[in-house]
Amino acid sequence: PEQLFAAGYAACFDSALNMIMRKEKVQPTSPSTVTATVGIGPNDQGGFQLAVKLAVQLPGIDKQKGQQLVEMAHSVCPYSNATRGNIDVELVLAD
Repeated sequence: PEQLFAAGYAACFDSALNMIMRKEKVQPTSPSTVTATVGIGPNDQGGFQLAVKLAVQLPGIDKQKGQQLVEMAHSVCPYSNATRGNIDVELVLAD
């Protein structure tokens, strides 16, 4: 199930990111990629909890603008909004 969640989150986040880039009139030199890694581990109540790492590549976009775009996408992505406050999500802008 974690792999399915990772695939869905990555695809959804990339769609949100591309929407933001169109809105901001920013275009990478090649398509963006988002890789989601989902882990599962114990929580404080004796159950289990997910954690997500989203690694984003934006070829040809400088690091500062890229980070801004990733943060904006995180604020509109349906998966991000559905999980906000429920699981840890780490956003990484890959080189």
